[in-house]
Amino acid sequence: MMSELEYASAVAEFMRRKGVTRCPTACVVPTYASVGEADRAALRNHEAAREAARQEKLRSYQQMPTVL
Repeated sequence: MMSELEYASAVAEFMRRKGVTRCPTACVVPTYASVGEADRAALRNHEAAREAARQEKLRSYQQMPTVL
């Protein structure tokens, strides 16, 4: 059985070897954890910026001439 220190070292080594810098799940979906207002505001700003970029991309596609 691994000690807590051995486990933490093994996890850290795996993350270094694989180049993992953060939890991929946390980057994909909003969290249900208790987070500070500043972080919630940053997430809302990020989501708004992504939506604005998506809308702009959609508008640019709609303005493209159709070629038949």
